[in-house]
Amino acid sequence: MSITLRRRAIVVLLCGFFSLAGLRIAVAQDDAVHLVSGIVKHVDKGAKTVVVKADDGTEHTIKWTGKTTWEGTKDAGKGIKEGSQVSVKYTEKAGDKTAVGVKDLGKDAGKAVQ
Repeated sequence: MSITLRRRAIVVLLCGFFSLAGLRIAVAQDDAVHLVSGIVKHVDKGAKTVVVKADDGTEHTIKWTGKTTWEGTKDAGKGIKEGSQVSVKYTEKAGDKTAVGVKDLGKDAGKAVQ
């Protein structure tokens, strides 16, 4: 194998390696978990969505699935009511927010303010 051919092979391998590394980083960013805390404005149990109004005034529509974990509430979404103080961990893909975990802060909210 000539030196020029070896160099080309090395360059091609390095380009492939860096392309795969960049793709892995892009995929990892899609799986980032975000957190929003606020007041529940609306619950749609049929569509399995909740609208949370954050402290900064923005409203987030977040859906839940069978994999969503629930803390401080009963029966996966049945205990969440309009006016509840919640904290939601979610992932976002193509503009759709999916809850990873939901925590009802109703009892804990007062303790945090002390």
